[in-house]
Amino acid sequence: MHAPKHRPLERFWPYADLPEQSSDEELVALDPDLYEALFGAPPRPFSITLVFPTLDDPDFPRALELARRSAEYRETGAGPARRHRARFWSSDPVGLRDLFAIVGRFDETEVLIDDRPVPFARELWLPLVWFLLPR
Repeated sequence: MHAPKHRPLERFWPYADLPEQSSDEELVALDPDLYEALFGAPPRPFSITLVFPTLDDPDFPRALELARRSAEYRETGAGPARRHRARFWSSDPVGLRDLFAIVGRFDETEVLIDDRPVPFARELWLPLVWFLLPR
């Protein structure tokens, strides 16, 4: 066996200084399905999530303001693929209703129940949550 012709420098490996553990910001940014596959389902209360694109609507800035006040808000993608994801707990039916009043008019808006698309989410689940609204 013959000696190698050159020896790589220690600085050759560009990722040597990465931490072994993911940061909290990196974990929050994970897709919910990937997070559940890696770490198991996190304990959390029942939630309804609205996922919507950037909308060409005069009320869109208000929608973003409401989404950012949700229990969990994040943006994914860029350009036309950008999606806004706002999770609401059952303790905030007013915030959910107010945001849905703006973004629910658009077919591109998705309603997820505990991070899952379920049949009749708009037609059944949301009206059930509206019963929680103060009268």
